[in-house]
Amino acid sequence: MIPRDLPAWLVDPRREPLVMGILNLTPDSFSDGGKFADPANAVSHASQMVEAGADWVDVGGESTRPGAARVSADEQIARVIPALRAIRQHVPIVISIDTTLAPVAAAALDCGANAVNDISAGRDDPALLPLVAARRIPIILMHMQGEPATMQVNPVYCDLVAEVKAFLAERIAAAMNAGIEPSSILIDPGIGFGKSVEHNLELLRRLDEFADLGKPIVVGTSRKGFIANVTSDSTAERLFGTAATVAWSLANQAAVVRVHDVGPMSQVAHMIRAIQTGKAAIFAAGQSKPAAI
Repeated sequence: MIPRDLPAWLVDPRREPLVMGILNLTPDSFSDGGKFADPANAVSHASQMVEAGADWVDVGGESTRPGAARVSADEQIARVIPALRAIRQHVPIVISIDTTLAPVAAAALDCGANAVNDISAGRDDPALLPLVAARRIPIILMHMQGEPATMQVNPVYCDLVAEVKAFLAERIAAAMNAGIEPSSILIDPGIGFGKSVEHNLELLRRLDEFADLGKPIVVGTSRKGFIANVTSDSTAERLFGTAATVAWSLANQAAVVRVHDVGPMSQVAHMIRAIQTGKAAIFAAGQSKPAAI
């Protein structure tokens, strides 16, 4: 998806689901830390993801894996901006900046980012929501219990789905009170962020209930640990388990799936769309939307 098409997609009730490719510019991300820190490698990987079917690329300079330490705004900017500037020059794709800090978001937006993906839903930095409102760009608000360093230490809920929905409703209200357009808000239930294996499975099983909030739903399950708990897959890719969660999510109201393995997951997305619409399609690398036949 080219950036100018994003606003129309956000307001379209019949929107086609999007595949968001993950680009971690970090030394310590759980799956691909250190691989793409060099700007040339980042551009190459972003281009490969687009060719494989990505509609959106999510760029981040802070690992949010369980146990991760927080990273300063200056360090995030140093990691992200050279690569983001190079990607923007070479790859015509929607780009979001994965950060909770306003200075990082501002620097990324100045270099051509089109959206903000905030795992804290605007809680970490009170300046972030006003910045997003002033820039008139979309934001993803995610649920997380606790902080990355401690979030997987015995997470407890009385009523998981009700509590996550209430949190997201409150953060939607906070975003709108800050001046963000209602149509510019996406939500993410936060799979793996302060949730047990059973919590993650319940969120997926009941994902369609989040449609009540009236916002596009973003789901990130890619390669996460709960998949290995279920499938006993010891490999880093956890490809088939991820594919199952992506297919389930897209069949149950997800609007965006955030993934590492763009090619296979784009094929999953296109197959689910064909089942839903009854229209056959040909998927080709480099073509983010299929051609009907």
